[in-house]
Amino acid sequence: MRGLSLNDQCIIVGESEMMLMNEKVRLLISEADKAIKEERFDDLMDFYTDDAVLVVKPGLEVQGKQAIKNAFIKIAEYFKNSIEPTQGNMIMLEAGDTILVLSQTLLDADNKSESQYSMERRATYVYRNVNGKWLCAIDNSYGTSLLD
Repeated sequence: MRGLSLNDQCIIVGESEMMLMNEKVRLLISEADKAIKEERFDDLMDFYTDDAVLVVKPGLEVQGKQAIKNAFIKIAEYFKNSIEPTQGNMIMLEAGDTILVLSQTLLDADNKSESQYSMERRATYVYRNVNGKWLCAIDNSYGTSLLD
């Protein structure tokens, strides 16, 4: 890093650390999506904080791992056990032990044409670093559409 000021060097180091953190959280979200698709709901709970909140649908939120697990079982049933979530573009904003993830969330399912809910969403997720592990504290696949 010859020729760069100390401030420039700190910015470069900070940016590379942020890129690594972003990739780590992106991978965690991908692994959670895979657990949803494969209906491994016990494994899915490893991605959540104990007090996590899941927005099940507009107007209905659940809190805590057991309630979230039960909600995902009902969501799978609603989509005839064929739901497949994936993520498109993502932006992550980090402040200390918290990350806000803004994500294009895409859902596919055998009965997607029958769903009353959007299958393409602008999700907001909040991740918290708990004992060195990034865990989802707020899972809101509806994002700001909750304001509508």
